[in-house]
Amino acid sequence: MSRLLTAYEDVRREVVTGANLTPDLLSRWNRIIRGVPVAAFRRAPAYAKNGREWYGLHADTEDRFASCLAETADRETPVTARAARVYLDVAFFHPYDDGNARLAGLVLQFVLLRGSVELDEIAPILTTVRRADDAGGAADLARLVHGIAVATHRRWLRATARKAGSPHAPSCAHDFATGCDAPMRFL
Repeated sequence: MSRLLTAYEDVRREVVTGANLTPDLLSRWNRIIRGVPVAAFRRAPAYAKNGREWYGLHADTEDRFASCLAETADRETPVTARAARVYLDVAFFHPYDDGNARLAGLVLQFVLLRGSVELDEIAPILTTVRRADDAGGAADLARLVHGIAVATHRRWLRATARKAGSPHAPSCAHDFATGCDAPMRFL
């Protein structure tokens, strides 16, 4: 658990510096969470879920993965959708021999934090099993991430109103595509 927290602190530092999501950055986070000196992109097919899922390896797999990481900077797509997408990309490209699920959670948080969204609850996202061939499940994940972000924002607004002495929470129908005037730092 301490290695995961160390990696999360590195995620937060990289967000502050304005870093982009790159394979080198993911490799560093994978090394941290696994406590290993080297974490290179896998060189053979991978298996997960006790062998029920197989992730192939082709000559362009690593390049396709890097392209998916670059897409997280596309501001035309809502941040919660980008975060859900990259979470699934890490899970299903399965870039490393180990630590991919933990890494997927870190990458999801990186994209959200970079978009000024900080969740106060992440367990429902990380504990739901996903299948690589389930397009509907991918859409459900994006809705789940968005729903938790909206709920976190509402809780933040209520807490802020209570601290300010107001009996009513300010209203803000937050749309992550267009933004909101209320701060998005929740923790």
